[in-house]
Amino acid sequence: MTSRVVFITGANGGLGAAVTQRFLANGARVIGASRKIAADEFPGANFEAMPMDFTNDAAVRAAVTSVVQKYGKLDVLVHVLGAFAGGKSVAETEDATWNQMYNLNLNSAFSIFRATIPHLRKSGSGRIIAIGSLAAAAAHPGLGAYITFKSALSMLVQTVALENKDAGLTANVILPGTMDTPANRKAMPDADFSKWLKTEAVAELASYLAQESAGHITGTVIPIDGENA
Repeated sequence: MTSRVVFITGANGGLGAAVTQRFLANGARVIGASRKIAADEFPGANFEAMPMDFTNDAAVRAAVTSVVQKYGKLDVLVHVLGAFAGGKSVAETEDATWNQMYNLNLNSAFSIFRATIPHLRKSGSGRIIAIGSLAAAAAHPGLGAYITFKSALSMLVQTVALENKDAGLTANVILPGTMDTPANRKAMPDADFSKWLKTEAVAELASYLAQESAGHITGTVIPIDGENA
């Protein structure tokens, strides 16, 4: 990965930090983007922090343009950014929750895909890896807004894969089960953490899909859970 330029969204979150660390360990040039992020969170010459608002399409476009201008190309997008909200039926769901789930789980992906695809196509071996949710593979009461937009994300990525095969650009979605993150431990303190998925396992899978040698894998939706990781 030493010659690859990698853009990671949600780069310092519970999963994003593990993904960022994995790509840095592989020698990639990593641009880590999040609403709030600083360079000293991932010390090293190969990391650049990029604070940004992913609900602002103009800011997303400007950020991608600045990366390409600085490094001359873009090879990999790992879209980790997302958010969770649940606990209410569809009838009880407020506009604010619906809009938040739409903006952070689907529209942010649309914006970053649209901005990066032209540059990833030029790479010749461009890669898009998005993080979905295993929960969104089926209907669940009380999770209507979350699973609606996470499942739509999978369809969006598969469409991107079909539209860009001609340029060697692959696009795949990883569907993690419950991950062992500080936020999940806080939300579910009585759970058996040993059965949860380690973030490092998801990061390793994302790293594999980003390799130039993984060009034969595209349009896939890959579930990964703690029991099988």
